[in-house]
Amino acid sequence: MQGNVHEHGSVASLRRRIAEAEQTNGELLAFARGHTGAAHAIHEAVLAVMEADCLDTFAAIVTRDWPALLGVDAAAFAWSADGIALAADETGVRPFEPRLVVRMAGIDRAVTIRQVDRGHPLFGKGAPAIRSEIAIRLAGARGIGLILLGEEEATSIDAPAATRLLRFLGRSASVMLERWSLN
Repeated sequence: MQGNVHEHGSVASLRRRIAEAEQTNGELLAFARGHTGAAHAIHEAVLAVMEADCLDTFAAIVTRDWPALLGVDAAAFAWSADGIALAADETGVRPFEPRLVVRMAGIDRAVTIRQVDRGHPLFGKGAPAIRSEIAIRLAGARGIGLILLGEEEATSIDAPAATRLLRFLGRSASVMLERWSLN
């Protein structure tokens, strides 16, 4: 009888371990699918800005097309080069204070993901609705800046995997912005 109890305990333990392994497998599969989707979205966003032939077109793609491509609610950016700066949101491009761009782009990390009570002022009239934002530092040989992606709902983002992809997005945008003079 003792062997039978031991056998039942072993079977129950084995069933728990199988259930845990299935759950872990499901979580890994969901992560892989999500990562693949995020990588595809980032690549599509980079391909979209590669078609820009001028700064205004670049700004329109980032602020109007990227939200749909990247699955966010808003996108904005600021860029300063050669002592001149601009900012762009869904309403268009406007002159901006170069010192503010340098200060904003001075974030410690290339990508910062955070929950907020109100979005960054670069989001313009949409700032009050933003609850999660991603700040991506832009840096080139001549310029410096910041891209902001915002979501109206507070969400948790898988920071390590997302950060690598978002750094790629920022580096690609920096290279594109270096093409054009702000004069």
